[in-house]
Amino acid sequence: MAERGGRKVRQGIVTSDRMDKTVVVAVHRLVRHPRYKRVLRRTAQYKAHDEQNQCAVGDRVRIQETRPLSKTKRWRVTAVLEKAK
Repeated sequence: MAERGGRKVRQGIVTSDRMDKTVVVAVHRLVRHPRYKRVLRRTAQYKAHDEQNQCAVGDRVRIQETRPLSKTKRWRVTAVLEKAK
């Protein structure tokens, strides 16, 4: 696939594949609390387009930002990095 400029890329775990051509990907990040300096784990869930329905729950995937594909879908799966065991 041709490279595109200025698009966000994330890695995460597929948490749901029950929709047709759509998966839900959970992306974890660590943030430091501004006052207490404790490291907190934050999770964001993104709906991503999966054209071939190749992803399953537990897969580690790379997603990339894209144009709006539906009301809530703004990401697409670019690679399956690791299949679920």
